[in-house]
Amino acid sequence: MKLKSSFIAMAIVVAGTAHSPAFAQEQPSSNLESARSRTQQLMGGIAPKLADLTDDVLYADIWERPELSKRDRSLVTVSALIALNRPDQLRSHLIRARDNGLTEAELVETITHMAFYSGWPSAVSAVAIAKDVFAEK
Repeated sequence: MKLKSSFIAMAIVVAGTAHSPAFAQEQPSSNLESARSRTQQLMGGIAPKLADLTDDVLYADIWERPELSKRDRSLVTVSALIALNRPDQLRSHLIRARDNGLTEAELVETITHMAFYSGWPSAVSAVAIAKDVFAEK
């Protein structure tokens, strides 16, 4: 039980750093809500199981596995989101990727590289998102 509590605490810290333009202006309305993970704040009310899986499995387990560094996981995730043309999630993962050690130049090179594998329109959309994210720092 103590191990699960540690994972949950870690998930709160990790998920609490997520950013999404659709929810960027939402602010916690109380101290109780601010103690909840960002995932719980964003989707816990409507999709509590998905929020729990995001916190407990995705962030507290998968992102913490030692076989890949967080930097490498960010690179893979950003590439997948470019390929799938998922702009809302790409925004938050570009921020996370910088926090995990990827430079803006490396992220732009990833977008350029992905243009040849996932299509020009996906890359052009990703550049626009990256431009916004880089300007926000």
